[in-house]
Amino acid sequence: MALQFYRACIEADDTPGYSVFFPDFPGCTSAGDTIQDAARNAIEALALHVEGVIAAGQAVPPPSAPDAPLPDWAVDDDEDRAGIVATVLIPLEAAGRTVRVNITMDEGLLGRLDAAAAAAGTSRSGFIAEVVRERMSRSRSAA
Repeated sequence: MALQFYRACIEADDTPGYSVFFPDFPGCTSAGDTIQDAARNAIEALALHVEGVIAAGQAVPPPSAPDAPLPDWAVDDDEDRAGIVATVLIPLEAAGRTVRVNITMDEGLLGRLDAAAAAAGTSRSGFIAEVVRERMSRSRSAA
């Protein structure tokens, strides 16, 4: 998977805390109590939003340049987004070409895997891929 970086704009809220919007993804928002929390929460928000875009059969837009002007929908005529306190780049692993693999595992574990995949409403391959993504995400967070 290729790593891409999408711009997230963090704004100070009227109440304590910060909100996040993505110029490349109208409707994708997040928030946090601090700027750091908002940036961390933006990672999950973007990943979930992109999963929805892909599930809907839509194309994921390429990232715009970090210094690109804000789209019209993101500009408030009165304030011109003067509340933006930070702009950060959020990493996203872009889906790559699917590759067939052959693995070996215990028969009992395979049965449990198939049952868990069925309960989650996904395929064996999809379930394995999701578990690997989650585990790798936790490993990155711990580092």
